[in-house]
Amino acid sequence: MAFYKEQTFKRRILFSYITLFTVFTVVIFLFQYEREKQYKIDQLENTLDNISLFSSRYIFQKNVFEANQPEQLDSLVRLLSDHNVRLTVIDTTGLVLYDSEVGDVDSMENHLQRPEIQKALNEPKGSNIRFSTTTRENYYYYAKYYEPYIVRVAMLYDVEIKNFLKTNPLFIVFIVALFILMWLSMNVVTNRISRFINQLKDISVRAGQGQFIKEEIQFSDKELVTINQQIVGIYNKLNKAKQDLTLEKEKLFQHLDLLKEGVAFYNAKKENILRNNNFVKYINLISDKPSVLSSDIFDLPELKPAFDFVEGQKDIDFAEKTDYPGHSFKFQKNENYFEVRVIVFADKGFEIVLNDISKPEKRRLIKQQLTANIAHELKTPVSSIRGYLETILSAGDIPEDKKVHFVERAYNQSERLSSLLDDVSLLNNIEEGGSLFEFEELDARSLVKDVIENLSAQLIEHKIKCYNKIEPGIKIKGNESLISSVFLNLIENSIRYAGDNITIEIKNYLSDKTHHYFSYTDSGAGIPEGHLSRIFERFYRVDKGRSREKGGTGLGLSIVKNAIQLHSGEISVKNLLGGGIEFNFSLSRS
Repeated sequence: MAFYKEQTFKRRILFSYITLFTVFTVVIFLFQYEREKQYKIDQLENTLDNISLFSSRYIFQKNVFEANQPEQLDSLVRLLSDHNVRLTVIDTTGLVLYDSEVGDVDSMENHLQRPEIQKALNEPKGSNIRFSTTTRENYYYYAKYYEPYIVRVAMLYDVEIKNFLKTNPLFIVFIVALFILMWLSMNVVTNRISRFINQLKDISVRAGQGQFIKEEIQFSDKELVTINQQIVGIYNKLNKAKQDLTLEKEKLFQHLDLLKEGVAFYNAKKENILRNNNFVKYINLISDKPSVLSSDIFDLPELKPAFDFVEGQKDIDFAEKTDYPGHSFKFQKNENYFEVRVIVFADKGFEIVLNDISKPEKRRLIKQQLTANIAHELKTPVSSIRGYLETILSAGDIPEDKKVHFVERAYNQSERLSSLLDDVSLLNNIEEGGSLFEFEELDARSLVKDVIENLSAQLIEHKIKCYNKIEPGIKIKGNESLISSVFLNLIENSIRYAGDNITIEIKNYLSDKTHHYFSYTDSGAGIPEGHLSRIFERFYRVDKGRSREKGGTGLGLSIVKNAIQLHSGEISVKNLLGGGIEFNFSLSRS
C-alpha cells in the first residue's frame, strides 16, 4: 500500500513537470518556427530591397519618367531575369507608371489602396502576399518609397517560394528528441524530489519532538500534509508577528509617501533608518552635487543648524522630559525656499522634516512687490487728476476752453487708472482663482479673427497689416476671455511700440497629443536684447516714458504669460534676424 502511494505521489510530480515542459516546448517550438520563418522572409525581402534600390537608382540616373521613356526599364528587367521578378513603379497618387508584366499600364486600376503601397507610404517599407487582380496569380509583394515614386518588386508566390519560406524539418526532429531526453531526466529528478520531501517530512516531525535524524526514511502518502501541519504549528506565532509588523510598516510607508514634506529618521549613530521619496528629492534640490543620498545630508551647509542642534542635545537627560526638543529654521537655495524642522528623541535618534515652501514664499514676495509697484503706478494718474481738478477749482477766471482741456486730461488719466485697476484685477484672478474660470472648446481661428476685427480701427490708423494664418479646425480648450486677452495684448503691444507700416502674422506651426503651438510675429523695431528676459515681469517697461505716453499699464505681457500658463502652456520671445519680434507659445488642445 505504501509503495502504491509513493508511486502515485511521484507520478503526480512527474505529470506536473511533463505538463509544464510540454507547454514550454510548444512555446519554444512556435517561437523558433516563427523566428526561422521570419529569418527567411527577411532574406527574401533583403533581396527584393536590393532590387528595388538598384531600380530606383536606375530610374533617377536615367531620368526615365522625366524623359517619358518608361520602356528603358525593360532592359533593367531583363538584367533581373534570374530573379524572376515583376517590377512596378507607382506615383504617390497610386497611378501605375510602369509594370514589367503589363504593357498597357493605363488600363491598370489605381494601386494606392494596395496594402504594400499604404505601408510603403507610412513606413520605411511594405510587403504582402496576395492574389494579383491584374495578372491573376499569387505574388509576394515588396514596396519601398523613393520620393516621388514607389518601387514595387514582386516574386511569383509559387512552390519554390513557399518551400523557401518553410522551416527546416530537422528542427522538429530536434525538438522531439529534446522532449524525450527531458522526460527521462525529469523521471530521475522526481525520484530525488520524492525522497527529499519524505526526508523533509521526517525532519519536521523529529524537529517538533527535539530528536536528531540519522536513519533511512520511509515514504508515506501523507508527507505534504504532515509537513504543512508541523511547519505551520512551529512557525505560526512567528509568522503572525511578522505579518503584523509588515502591515504596520506598510502603513507607515504609505503615510510617509502621501506627505508633501520630506521626512527622514536617523539613529544616534546618524544612520538613516527610514525616509520617504520627497526627502531624497529635496536634498538633491538643496545640494550642488548630483545624485545625493540621504546619508550625505551631513555635508550640506544649509542643514548645519539642524545638526548643531542635534549635537547640543547629546548630553541632556531626557528621563524627566515629556516633550522632545525641537528646532526649526528657513533658508533659500537658488530659486527654492525650504523650512527645516528637527526633533531629537530619548534614544538620541532624531527626525528631520524638509518642507518646500517656495510657492507660498514666492507668492508673498510677489504680492509685496506688486503692492509696491501698484502704489507707484497709481501715484502718477492720481496726482495728475488731482492737479487738474485743483487748477479748475482754484482759478475762478480760467477760460472755458482751458477748463475743457483740463477735464479731458483728467478724464484720460482716470481711463488709464481704470485700465490699470482692470489689469491688476485680471492678473490677480488668474494667479489666485484660476479654477474659477470656465474652460470650453474654442476655435482658435475664429477667436483671433474676432480680436483683429475689434482692433481694426487702430490697425488701420497705424497702417498695420494683420494676417490670421491659423488653420481651420484648430480647437483649443480654454477660457474665451483669457485666450482673447492673450492675442489682444500681443496685438496692442505691437500697435503701441512696434511702429507704423508693419506686418503682423499669427499662425499655428505644430500640434501634438496635448497642445497646439502658435507663433506671433511683427516686423517692427523689436526689443533690445538686454530687456528680453524681463518683458514678462509686472510693470516692466523697456522705455518707461514712452510706454506711459502710449497708455500702456505695464501688465499686458505679464497677463499674456500667466494666462498661457493657466492653460498648461509656455511662452518664449526672441528677436528676428530681419527685424521684428516673435512670440512662440502653446495652448492645451481640446
